[in-house]
Amino acid sequence: MNSRSVVIHGHFYQPPRENPWTDEIPRQPSAAPYHDWNERIHDECYRAVVAARILDGRGRITRVMNALELMSWDAGPTLLRWMERERPDTYQGFLDADVASVTRVGHGGAMATPYHHVILPLTSRREKVTEVRWGIADFERRFRRTPVGMWLPETAVDMETLEVLAQEGIAFTVLAPRQVEAAPEGGLPGRVDLGGGRSIAVFVYDGSVSHDVGFGSLLKDSARWTQRLAEASKGREVVAVATDGETFGHHHTWGDMALAATLQGVAAHPDLRLDNFASFLARHPPREDITVVAPSSWSCIHGVDRWRRDCGCKSDPTRPTSQAWRAVLREALAELADALHVRFEREGRTLLLDPWAARDEYGTVLEGSSEERAAYLERHTAVPLDAAALSRTVALLEMERDVLRMDTSCAWFFDDIARLEPLQSLYYAAHARDLLGPGGQELEDTLVRRLASAVSNDPAAGDGARLWRRKVRPASREKVVTTPGADRAPPRGEEHRARVGSSAITQAVARALRDPSRDTVEGALTAVDGADGADLFDVQTTLARALAEADDPDPHLVRLAERLEIAPDVVSS
Repeated sequence: MNSRSVVIHGHFYQPPRENPWTDEIPRQPSAAPYHDWNERIHDECYRAVVAARILDGRGRITRVMNALELMSWDAGPTLLRWMERERPDTYQGFLDADVASVTRVGHGGAMATPYHHVILPLTSRREKVTEVRWGIADFERRFRRTPVGMWLPETAVDMETLEVLAQEGIAFTVLAPRQVEAAPEGGLPGRVDLGGGRSIAVFVYDGSVSHDVGFGSLLKDSARWTQRLAEASKGREVVAVATDGETFGHHHTWGDMALAATLQGVAAHPDLRLDNFASFLARHPPREDITVVAPSSWSCIHGVDRWRRDCGCKSDPTRPTSQAWRAVLREALAELADALHVRFEREGRTLLLDPWAARDEYGTVLEGSSEERAAYLERHTAVPLDAAALSRTVALLEMERDVLRMDTSCAWFFDDIARLEPLQSLYYAAHARDLLGPGGQELEDTLVRRLASAVSNDPAAGDGARLWRRKVRPASREKVVTTPGADRAPPRGEEHRARVGSSAITQAVARALRDPSRDTVEGALTAVDGADGADLFDVQTTLARALAEADDPDPHLVRLAERLEIAPDVVSS
């Protein structure tokens, strides 16, 4: 087959948002009417992508597809952790998509990613290794396979990062065009020589098409997007598009439907083949050596300066704001991290056979059961420990987890230290200091003095020291999870499922599906008139899938489908 491959990659990610003292996400008023930003973006994007609706010319649903089945994608572990606990149906859609991709093209579409969304070129080699190992462990637990590729946060790269990826068994990553001196012809992957007989493959995505998907108008016309891909692929083996997954529904309303229609259009195109990076790499191993521009990233033209100084990159270039606070925050947290590492190693030696080896493997039990954590501790402790010593060991490991997540890139990406994202990193800093215990006050005092130089662009917010006293420390006085790493209370997702499951339209449509009759369908039709958009989405996709799978759909259900704007094509498919 001479079809040219098309790879559409979505980078799905949300930072950790939990209050570390309670392991619960507080209400975030800026996400209103939702409780928090994870809930809002879920409803706008994630659930829509795994249940993407394709419409006919009259705006009726003709098909519901899991778009991820036909894509390449990665999902940050902190997002998947939330999704697993709070929206398990959507989470299962992500897992199912990878399995379907293996069936379709022989390789899963999911790529791994470092556990926390940190700028790896700005971290030590030790931090790189831990983040990559935790990311691989999380991927293997969820997807039940070894990852082939790894997406780098912000595609931020340097040679040491690539060395660590290759060392940990990762075969490829993906970079932006400006991150290599010259991309291989035909869209083929390039080979980066890492010395010592080791190398890694690098795909370079199409910058022009990707820009117009993420920031241009291609999502307004799926036929034009399909045609653009066909044109871009001419004379090439593969054309790859990469953008934030949140583009599809959150950044661009109805972007999920544009994505689904484009995937359908590419699948039907006689000259194109929907592929993923792992599948393509298996058929086309790299033959050409390339040189990486390092350090570099996809969202900062100054390399990785956006995450360490006022380089000029910001979210709103029209506002004359200063990002001088970035350097202060970077240096203050780095100083704290170094001090905490010293304490971890010093005290850890009395409890653990090898503190750093134990930290590297801690990622395998972050979501593990009590039995798995107990077995992990038994492997890594030098001698049998009493309950107090075991609790202290876990506290030290959780302290190191805080050190890692306080480096989350979002803290520096936006335009002010008073935003949610920098405050979240400061929550982790405070929690790490609390877990340290004795001696922590001196470190906190030093940090707060440093933060006094991190001035907000909002005079009412003041500076980082004021934010610490007014925002960060009050959060630590919430209800505390007594034992770090212990089994948590039932997630809020159960409350969500109970609410959704009890809605009038959900119950009415469920009754109609169980026992189709004139009366049950009349009840469902009445409930439709009082339903809001969120409930309508759920019942539309449920009914469309049920009818598509039915050999001989009940005529009463066909009538309900018409009222819910489900086209006859679904019923007859």
